[in-house]
Amino acid sequence: MHVELPEKRYYGIGEVAKAFGVNTSLIRFWEKEFDVLQPKKNAKGNRKFTPQDIKNLQLIYYLVKERGFTLEGAKTHLKEEKQKTLTRFELIQKLQKVRAELLKIKEQL
Repeated sequence: MHVELPEKRYYGIGEVAKAFGVNTSLIRFWEKEFDVLQPKKNAKGNRKFTPQDIKNLQLIYYLVKERGFTLEGAKTHLKEEKQKTLTRFELIQKLQKVRAELLKIKEQL
């Protein structure tokens, strides 16, 4: 899943949920379930997600929603093979971008 968010230091939970196409409650749930998600909270208690949090959310989304991992399976996978999974996930994202560009070129022919 490629998430389109503008370059910012922090993102609100609403814009994060919208970018992923999920409810804010799922983002809050994943925050409780996965230690790797540590959004900052302002004085009002509003969550502010960093670009690193977004990257971790993309990885969680990939494992749970696209690969079909259970939450426990995703947690274990992240602990034991995070770098390997991250490298594979980044490669898939790059290939998807290349494919999209090739399809654009094909349409222009």
